[in-house]
Amino acid sequence: MNNIGDLADRIKKLSAEYGLNVDPSRYIHSLSIGERQRVEIMRCLVQSVKLLILDEPTSVLTPQEVSGLFDVLRTLSKEGCSILFISHKLHEVTEICHKATILRGGKVVDTCIPNEETPATIAKMMVGELAEQEAGYVKREGTNIVFSITNLSLPSKHPFGTTLKDINLTLKAGEILGIAGVAGNGQDELMAIISGEDARNVKQAISLNNLDIGHLHAGERRKLGMAYVPEERLGRGAVPDMSLTENTLLTHSDGFIKNGLVQWQSIKNYTQTLITKYKVKCHGEFSEAKSLSGGNLQKFIMGREIGQNPKVLICAHPTWGVDVGAALAIHQALLELRDQGAAILLISEDIDELFLLADRMAAVCNGHLSPLVKTEHTNIDQIGQWMAGTFINNTSVCAQEQEAKA
Repeated sequence: MNNIGDLADRIKKLSAEYGLNVDPSRYIHSLSIGERQRVEIMRCLVQSVKLLILDEPTSVLTPQEVSGLFDVLRTLSKEGCSILFISHKLHEVTEICHKATILRGGKVVDTCIPNEETPATIAKMMVGELAEQEAGYVKREGTNIVFSITNLSLPSKHPFGTTLKDINLTLKAGEILGIAGVAGNGQDELMAIISGEDARNVKQAISLNNLDIGHLHAGERRKLGMAYVPEERLGRGAVPDMSLTENTLLTHSDGFIKNGLVQWQSIKNYTQTLITKYKVKCHGEFSEAKSLSGGNLQKFIMGREIGQNPKVLICAHPTWGVDVGAALAIHQALLELRDQGAAILLISEDIDELFLLADRMAAVCNGHLSPLVKTEHTNIDQIGQWMAGTFINNTSVCAQEQEAKA
C-alpha cells in the first residue's frame, strides 16, 4: 500500500469480506465503544500478523458475523498465525480454541482442551460453585406497562450518528426487556433520549407511569423513578477523580442533604454498605473511581443505581469487559431487582446474555426497532437476522442502508 487511499480501499475490501462494517472515513471520536472494537479487529486484519491477540472480539458482532470471523481465524491458524483468544463467552472457547488456560486473581488455576469440556465445566474452573447459579433463570411475565415510547422518530445530532425511525416500545413492571444490536445502529441515540442526556423535547413520545416525560431533563426523570447505567463507566457512569462516596452522591442525593448541607457521614456509611453488599474490591469509600478495575467499578455503579429502588432501570452493556465472577454478580442483582417489581430495559451486544436474562426481546438495526417477542418464542438465529434488519419487508435493511451511505 503506497498511500492512504490504498489503505482505505483495503479496509473496505476486508470489511465487506468479514462483515465488520468499518467505514475508513469515520473519526474515532465519533464511534461507540463497540465500533471502536471493530476498528481494532480491522487493524489486525490489514497486517500480515504472526501473532494475533483478540480480547472479547465477538461482543460487537451478530451471530452470523461471529461465524464468519471464526472462519477467518481458522484460516489464519492453518496459515501459521498464532491466535490468543480472550473471551468470557465460553461456548466460543469450546468451539474455536485448541487449548485453554484459566486465570483467577492473576494466577493460572487450570488448563484444559476445550473440545473435551463444556461451558459449564470451564465456568466452574473459573469461579467455582458460583457458576451453578447461571444454570437457568426463570422467565417472568410482566404486569402493567410503566414505561413506553410511541412513534419516536429523531434525527441524529451527530453527522455519523444514526437517526431513530418510528420507535415503539412498551416496558412492563417485573420484566427485563432486552434489545440486541450491533454497535452503531441507534443504541446510543436511543439511550440518550430515554435517559434525558439528549435534552431535545419529545414530550408526547416517552411516558413513565402515564406521565409524559420526553421534555424533562435527566435529573427530573430520576426523581420520577428512573435510574440509568450508561455504557461508559468512567466519564459518564462515574467521575474518575472523585471518590466512591462523591460518586454515590452524584445520583443518590435524597436523604443525604439536610438544610442544603451534605450529610457526609451518612453518605459514607451508605457507600460502605454498597461496597460490602456488591463485593466491590477497593480500598474503601474514599477510593477514587479510576482506581477500581472495570468489573468492580461496574458492580459499584450497578449497586448505586439499584439502591435507588427505581421503577425503571435503563441499563447499557452491563457486563461489557468484566470477568465471569463480576458478570454473575451483576446478573443476580438485575434479576433480584426485576423480581421486586422493577421494569428493566437492557441493551447489550452480547446476545447470549440477553437470552439468559431477558423475558422479552427485540433487535435494533439502523434506527429501526424490531417487534417485541417473548424470549422463549424466538431463537438466536432469528434475533441475529433481525440485527441485520430482516424484520422490515423481509429484507436486510441494515445492509441496504449502509451500502447507500457508502
